[in-house]
Amino acid sequence: MAALPRGAGVVARGLAPGLLAPVARLARQRGLRLLVAGDGRAALALRAGLHVPDRRESGGLLPFLMARRAAPGQLMLSMAAHGGQRGAARARRLGVDCLFLSPLFPTQSHPGAQALGAPRWGLLARGLPAPCLALGGITPARLGAVPRRAAGVAAIAGLAPPVARLPQ
Repeated sequence: MAALPRGAGVVARGLAPGLLAPVARLARQRGLRLLVAGDGRAALALRAGLHVPDRRESGGLLPFLMARRAAPGQLMLSMAAHGGQRGAARARRLGVDCLFLSPLFPTQSHPGAQALGAPRWGLLARGLPAPCLALGGITPARLGAVPRRAAGVAAIAGLAPPVARLPQ
């Protein structure tokens, strides 16, 4: 998080509950947008946005949506999209701000997942109801191949600085 530019976003996924508050504090200090994955109540408690998985339910979704409706523009809502019509319909119903469309390229975080490739990614993004962020196999070397239609890029580890490895 310390290396991200002001205004970038962070999706907190799979963190132990005790780590969410420190992550939220750091995000505020750094001017980052925090999205809590799959837990609307935790997102509300942290004054953060919510990231909704494409193929799983999110706890506390209704309270989050009600709070979002009561304070337009205050709570960001994103959703994972993997190209299916069911996901697109759900994104429309929820009124998401953006979608993470993946995987654009082959990715180590989801080995064996069929990469969409740039042409198919662009076609799928055109039919979705919100701006799409390209996710999946994003590395500095591949940034030039990201479709122009992408509203931005997201990465799990592909844009992180290399970690020095000690000799074995």
